[in-house]
Amino acid sequence: QVQLVESGGGLVQAGGSLRLSCTASGRTFSSRAMGWFRQAPGNQRECVAAISRSGIRTYYADSAKGRFTISRDNAKNTVYLQMNSLKPEDTGVYYCAAGSTTLTTELSDFRSWGQGTHVTVSS
Repeated sequence: QVQLVESGGGLVQAGGSLRLSCTASGRTFSSRAMGWFRQAPGNQRECVAAISRSGIRTYYADSAKGRFTISRDNAKNTVYLQMNSLKPEDTGVYYCAAGSTTLTTELSDFRSWGQGTHVTVSS
């Protein structure tokens, strides 16, 4: 198991930017694909971005393409989500999750979760 701690959420106006960070404990971070998930009130948790172990391959939900960038620094055991041009519909709790060795977006493939960080985008 890997423990994950997110940071960087907050309140921002539409059009603004936020950078989320997720730091992992343990020595298996670099062997795990990582993902960022969003859960809006009343909605299911959805994957907005994911990244392979090396960081070479990435995935973005259609809603995130062109605005969000996922990256990782394996030396720092940290994965980031840069969010630009934020919209009110981006509001929700953002969770960092550690998957297996393969890049995936399936909720059930992610075995370790952070506690989440709140993002609120005002119009």
